[in-house]
Amino acid sequence: MSQPHWQRWGTYVSERQWGTVREDYSADGNAWSYFPHDHARSRVYRWGEDGIGGFCDDQQTLCLAVALWNGQDPILKERLFGLTNGQGNHGEDVKELYYYLDATPTYSYARMLYKYPQAAYPYQALVEQNRQRGKLEQEFELLDTGIFAENRYFDIEIEYAKAAVDDILLRVTAYNRGPAAARLHLLPQLWFRNTWNWFAGVVKPSLRADGDHRVLIDHAVLGQWAADFDGSQQLLFCDNETHVRRVFGQNEAPAGYFKDAFHDYVVHNQHQAVNPERTGTKAAGLYVLELAAGGQQSVRVRLRHRRDQGDFFADFDELIKTRRQEADAFYAELQTGIADADARLIQRQAWAGLLWSKQFYYYDIPQWLDGDQGQPPPPVARRQGRNSDWRHLNNADILSMPDKWEYPWFAAWDLAFHCIALATIDPQSAKDQLVMLCREWYMDPNGELPAYEWNFSDVNPPVHAWAAWKVYQADCEQNGGVSDLAFLERVFHKLLLNFTWWVNRKDMEGHNIFQGGFLGLDNIGVFDRSKPLPTGGYIDQADATAWMAMYCLNMTRIALELAAHNHVYEDIATKFFEHFLNIAAALNNLGDEGIGLWDEEDQFFYDVLRLPGGEKMPLRLRSMVGLIPLFAVEVVTEDILAGLHGFTSRLEWFLNYRPDLAKLVSRWEQKGDEQRHMLSLVRVVRMTALLKRMLDENEFLSPYGIRALSRSYLAQPYRFECQGAGYQVHYLPAESDSELFGGNSNWRGPIWMPVNYLLIQSLRRFHRYYGESVKVECPTGSGIQMSLGEVADELCHRLTRLFLRDAEGRRPMFGDHALLKDDSHFRDHLLFYEYFHGDNGRGAGASHQTGWTALVINLINEVHRPK
Repeated sequence: MSQPHWQRWGTYVSERQWGTVREDYSADGNAWSYFPHDHARSRVYRWGEDGIGGFCDDQQTLCLAVALWNGQDPILKERLFGLTNGQGNHGEDVKELYYYLDATPTYSYARMLYKYPQAAYPYQALVEQNRQRGKLEQEFELLDTGIFAENRYFDIEIEYAKAAVDDILLRVTAYNRGPAAARLHLLPQLWFRNTWNWFAGVVKPSLRADGDHRVLIDHAVLGQWAADFDGSQQLLFCDNETHVRRVFGQNEAPAGYFKDAFHDYVVHNQHQAVNPERTGTKAAGLYVLELAAGGQQSVRVRLRHRRDQGDFFADFDELIKTRRQEADAFYAELQTGIADADARLIQRQAWAGLLWSKQFYYYDIPQWLDGDQGQPPPPVARRQGRNSDWRHLNNADILSMPDKWEYPWFAAWDLAFHCIALATIDPQSAKDQLVMLCREWYMDPNGELPAYEWNFSDVNPPVHAWAAWKVYQADCEQNGGVSDLAFLERVFHKLLLNFTWWVNRKDMEGHNIFQGGFLGLDNIGVFDRSKPLPTGGYIDQADATAWMAMYCLNMTRIALELAAHNHVYEDIATKFFEHFLNIAAALNNLGDEGIGLWDEEDQFFYDVLRLPGGEKMPLRLRSMVGLIPLFAVEVVTEDILAGLHGFTSRLEWFLNYRPDLAKLVSRWEQKGDEQRHMLSLVRVVRMTALLKRMLDENEFLSPYGIRALSRSYLAQPYRFECQGAGYQVHYLPAESDSELFGGNSNWRGPIWMPVNYLLIQSLRRFHRYYGESVKVECPTGSGIQMSLGEVADELCHRLTRLFLRDAEGRRPMFGDHALLKDDSHFRDHLLFYEYFHGDNGRGAGASHQTGWTALVINLINEVHRPK
């Protein structure tokens, strides 16, 4: 069977649908307050579903997930809890312990673990304690409450396996880790996403009991299915509909059996809450488990077509065992040559997180703005509000999420990095993701790519050409050298539109110096670069300009690849090559005025503030902004140029005709190691000057990678004065101390995986050209000389050290928690944080951002495989 059919069902259910922009129909755009967590159990969602360990089809027609009650909680645990952006002292944050442990690309097998306390879950304590903490204090986490003392919790292992494409097995195993017997209510749930309330004429699907353990499923499109709950003590039914009386206080609303019926039945013993006719659009099997100390019990559910015959459970456990063994064999082959067992474990869980983080994402902007048939119309203000200029956007696809709780929506530049990691395991899916974001129902007709749902018009770095090329190479390597030129050409044509948008919209004066706003770096600068400046004017950005130089080189390289098969692309390759040279010229001389973004005295790149009166002021803040010019480097071998006479002749003419441009970048005509050619935004003198700063442990070089801001600003903050006002930036190694850009991300000191990965890849390209002829001191001042390839390896080792157990068994990303270091039920369950403390490596930000932090997979491949 073809892989797409096997991917029809997967772990595509979000972990948070409440508090999202999609569900927000308010006039003021406050998504967190419009649909809070307290409404989620009783109020129907419009655009998607959430759950614990969820599984669904690729249109999210029918969902499976797990609900739990420990006999103490005030609510049935059907979804993960966390703080809103306003409640957390560093923005929104999930307050649960759960881990993605395994998955295959086809979801033939998938496994996750949820840790459920036996005492009442401390909802209020988490809210209150974090409310009382300031920006400079660490967040108050679930572990800090003491609720896991004496191991009084349940490990809930959730496993899915497929006997066939449409034959889904769910096994939930509950382990009592505590010292005493404990009771657990466990409810595997099955429900339809509500699609019938929004459109006239939609046939409402149904779930109905057939005996004591079977649910019959009828859906106009999905067909006839059956779900068997092995040994369930009771089947419960209700409807996936809003409990209007409870949510909105409308006591005159009709009675019914609503979304929160199982909560009422289990927690409050209200038997009248569930449908006595045993039918509805939401169903559950109820299991009350008595677990001895250290004991375990499993619950089994099987979902398949009704036409399938036979005992649903005769081969159930053997099928799961077989699928798990197949997953083991698949990964064993993939990790051939990696001797370190801990490194293999890190990769396996990173792959699992990457695959579990795919989600059904549904957002029809016209429908969202205009409202649904038979529903109250949205506020008029929305038509000029958030995302109102993205009426072409209509998404209903499986997309890779940054984090299915903290960021349960796609983000343009995050997705590009996800695809690099995803290509190591499923290059076809990586290609599909990149193509999808460029399709007409995503990309604006003017070529702009949507950033993320809070503001699709924010600008992310243009990394999609780079990602497409990397994925193309990975796919070719895994397919025995057979290349997918159709993919590359398809993406290239779309990116031509995007490149044109950048040139037309983000080059304020047409001088090849670019703006762009925050560009994914949130609070890195003196000002919020996505808002009007308090000084007036605008900023010529070193990072935006360097990103565009990199974009030019990426497009040049893709065009050269395509030109080997169609010479028409030689002209396009020439166009991007010349554009790259013009950007290089502008970077050194803004508008022919003798002022560049390179500061000769500091030997660093800086943004330049352009004031309304024409004055230009460099913002001499040493940050990742000034290192991004290193990304703009490309190496081309002689064999690639062979036969491309149109390109090479035009190239030679241009370099001879414009020597003023040619001298700004590494000389094309000077062949490097093994007769290679290189184009780079920085020549060797500037490159080594930048690396001297970057590899200084008192500035950028951390034991765990490259910091986003120089550590020199810890003792002496950067100060900038303009128009009588003063501004200050200081080194913050972990969480942010301000609300700038939401306050839940920080680029003023931590280590971020995506830019570290790009730095490593750039160093390897420089090394391909210079070979052993160029060496630098690493760390600066150590006296140790390394080639650029060895520096790249050193950074790989430092970054992977975040996750690997050290000599004391400690993983730096876990910080100082003894439980996470010493307990066998914790220490090998990994989290892939959004970013990491610039000094000690502690994980910070979103805790399940396996998207771009999954790049650790690639880093392990680079340094743990035999060369």
